[in-house]
Amino acid sequence: MPTDTPTPDAPTPQPPRALPAAVLWDMDGTLVDTEPHWIAAEHALMARHGASWSHEQALQLVGSALPDSGRLLAAHLAAEAGVHLDPGAIVAELIAEVVHQVSASVVWRPGALRLLRELGERGVPCALVTMSYRSLAGTVAALVPGAFAVVVAGDEVERGKPHPDPYLRAAALLGVDPGDCVVLEDSAPGVASGEAAGCRVVACPHMVPIPAAPGRSRVASLAELDADALGRVAAGGVIDSLAGA
Repeated sequence: MPTDTPTPDAPTPQPPRALPAAVLWDMDGTLVDTEPHWIAAEHALMARHGASWSHEQALQLVGSALPDSGRLLAAHLAAEAGVHLDPGAIVAELIAEVVHQVSASVVWRPGALRLLRELGERGVPCALVTMSYRSLAGTVAALVPGAFAVVVAGDEVERGKPHPDPYLRAAALLGVDPGDCVVLEDSAPGVASGEAAGCRVVACPHMVPIPAAPGRSRVASLAELDADALGRVAAGGVIDSLAGA
């Protein structure tokens, strides 16, 4: 029977929100809080050989490629204590100690596991891109089985961060355009690496501050982010909760 009562319009279907083609995660200081382990291992190394090592000196190595750190530590030992060690042996010793510490107990950065889980549920592939070597990267990745489609470790690239090679390799392995990816980083070398690769970068400073820059997003914690926020960053938006802080 005809009726004069108007029927409400059906809701217009909304297109799905755009998401990043992939999210490329730094590990030390971004996903897991391993930086204190690295610093403690450096201090122990120096103390064993009678050399001084300050917290400020340790912070200068945060995010750096391990071969670079090994060479700097070797030069410091030679100058301070007259001890000559192979940089590669120094790196191997540090990695073994950090792997031991992480195997005993791991501290996840705030918001990291929730965000990693949400990205998986929404079908966004993730890569772990770290200057730590495969022995440590594999140990951490194994704690979240299936979360990372790709792992790029520091001993698998010719040039480490701040060069673009690690993030370019991750994007290539995933089969995506770096410009469609979002990088999550906590250090200046890592941010520089992601930006040089042409990725959109969200800096989440931990041990060292990250300055503002055009097009650079910054958050105080990964807990501020979700998949949709990363989608807006991938589309060219900027999030900066540290502006004016």
